[in-house]
Amino acid sequence: MKSVKEVLGTIKQHSPILYAIGMFHFILAAVCIIGFFIDDRMLVGINVWIKPLKFSISGGIYLLTSGYLATLYPFSRRKRNIINNLVSWPLLLEIIIVVMQASRGVQSHYNQSNLLDGILFAIMGLLISIVVFTMVFYIVETIRLKMQVPRPVQWGILLGWMVVLFGSWVGGQMIGQMAHNVGVADGGEGLPLLNWSTIAGDLRVAHFFGLHGIQIIPLFAVVVTRKWNASKMAKNLVVILFGLCYASWIAYTFYQAKQGLPLVGL
Repeated sequence: MKSVKEVLGTIKQHSPILYAIGMFHFILAAVCIIGFFIDDRMLVGINVWIKPLKFSISGGIYLLTSGYLATLYPFSRRKRNIINNLVSWPLLLEIIIVVMQASRGVQSHYNQSNLLDGILFAIMGLLISIVVFTMVFYIVETIRLKMQVPRPVQWGILLGWMVVLFGSWVGGQMIGQMAHNVGVADGGEGLPLLNWSTIAGDLRVAHFFGLHGIQIIPLFAVVVTRKWNASKMAKNLVVILFGLCYASWIAYTFYQAKQGLPLVGL
């Protein structure tokens, strides 16, 4: 299994735009941490810098994941560059809007209180739609092509892309209801840092686990492939079973939230 340093080196060499913008996200995360300690303004019950911090870390991880996975497909250099640009620039613009709105002390999402905020929210919706298109593209290509990985890992990557697409759909559900809580207004009691509601349903739970399926399921497949001495068929079945169980967990958290129930009630 490659070390983190080797993986980052591969991304930097073959997907430099995703590497650069991914690293920029982590720089923004550091800025948000500083903001948290020097700025005590609150928004929807939490410090204004918590949300951009979470988005910066999550976006950075997604960008680097996409950058590495792109190297495993038999794409031409031109094709890989096109898809990498379709992932990187929308996420860069989105995180800039999220951080900018936080610095203004206003919500970045579900905010239509004035013309500027409404336009920025609409732009973010368009940007994420582009990224979702690339997820669909990767699903099709993972089915169609033979990747430069063992078959169980390719199964893990396919299931990862399917799960992350569902996680994005959950994000669309939040936009549709212009809120992430179900049963109460956004804000109120929540888990530390994550701020998932502890008194009502919260669609961000399913959204979170969905978006990070593209890391968790393929990593499980890699471990199974490297560490388990079994037939390829057995490894395929275990990876598929794990992916289905993970997807079922996300479906459960989505259903639970829609019933107005918190993941953890305190």
